[in-house]
Amino acid sequence: MATILVTGGAGFIGSNFIKYVLAERDEQIVNLDALTYAGNLANLADIDGEPRYRFVRGSIGDSELVDSLLRELQPDYLVNFAAETHVDRSILSPTAFLETNILGTQVLLQAARAIEGLRFTQVSTDEVYGSADNGERFAEDAAYNPTSPYAASKASADLMVLAYHKTYGLDTTITRCANNYGPYQFPEKLIPLMIANALEDKPLPVYGDGRQVRSWIHAEDHARGIYLVMKGGRPGEIYNIDCGVEKYNLDVVHAILALLDKPATLIRYVTDRPAHDRRYAITWDKIEGELGWTPRIDFETGLEQTVAWYRDNQPWVRRIQDKSYLSYYQEQYGQRL
Repeated sequence: MATILVTGGAGFIGSNFIKYVLAERDEQIVNLDALTYAGNLANLADIDGEPRYRFVRGSIGDSELVDSLLRELQPDYLVNFAAETHVDRSILSPTAFLETNILGTQVLLQAARAIEGLRFTQVSTDEVYGSADNGERFAEDAAYNPTSPYAASKASADLMVLAYHKTYGLDTTITRCANNYGPYQFPEKLIPLMIANALEDKPLPVYGDGRQVRSWIHAEDHARGIYLVMKGGRPGEIYNIDCGVEKYNLDVVHAILALLDKPATLIRYVTDRPAHDRRYAITWDKIEGELGWTPRIDFETGLEQTVAWYRDNQPWVRRIQDKSYLSYYQEQYGQRL
């Protein structure tokens, strides 16, 4: 039975990946997570007692802990989800993004070099390509053009992963995905924020004209794609994961309001964030052709299920909306609203 070390597995995408593997595959997982604001063990409450799962609390930036854990486990795979991920927060305070996303990734890569046969998979983002303003879709060999501190930190981490493959021969793969949605997403991102606010009849802050275009993929489809790349991707390669479901942000907000039977008068157009990319779009021919991945969850069904999950799990949402969250929300949207 193979051992997978997952970093950042108490977050949104990481927890979906862990639950997918434990439900569908015969592997064991160790989850290293620092439990910063978006890390939540409640995301994994339904696997408590699973003998193939172990949790370790700690930071990927702690080189002594990371070295010790890898020597102990001798894992077959390391999948790095651990990251600061929210663009708005990176604009307010970039330092944490550099520390975790770049330096933390380098700590993991350095420790991975000592483990024979280890494959390192970096979970990245389509935001490293920048805005696709001219109708194009970026393939894996497109140039980097990050426009936010978050995207720049992820691009830097990608380059470090590629450098460790080329310089040291480390077996690496990189995945870059479109916008994710689904249960357990922290309510600072568009879809859970709009659902949470609408459920309480609070204003829904929509940046600019709301006509920014994003492609949406369910976190379960993303998790399955990461697993396929982890197992079968070619060493040193990058794989985009997307399904081409492009939506204006404003249309997504209206769809949420319709599902909750809430009025459009809740929408508040607010000052756009700096350097807001207008459109993200990537190809996914490579993962489909080489690994046979295709999405299984259509957006309308997935969004309906996601809205229902947040509506039915209000205690989970309220625990997250603590003093720290409310302070961030006020800083980000207080003056805008």
